[in-house]
Amino acid sequence: MNDIGSAPEQDPTVSVSVSFHASVIDSVRDRVGKRGVSPYVEAAVRRQIERDNLQALIEANEEIHGPLTPEEIRAAREEIHGAASRDEVA
Repeated sequence: MNDIGSAPEQDPTVSVSVSFHASVIDSVRDRVGKRGVSPYVEAAVRRQIERDNLQALIEANEEIHGPLTPEEIRAAREEIHGAASRDEVA
């Protein structure tokens, strides 16, 4: 698992060339302008790396302990979000 630095302002930048569909870049530029594309894309890539790392951690945990049961997942959700379920909030 390759990790990313926690302090991007201290990490040197490297220019790379990537290809996107035109509609994706248009949508990014509409949101952040031409000069905001690199930070926007970097933030998206960092989020994806974090998700990939979390998935690897989950898989390693499941290999050792087995998958979480529905009851364990429900209990964790209640601990994080409180006892009210999404159905009760609506």
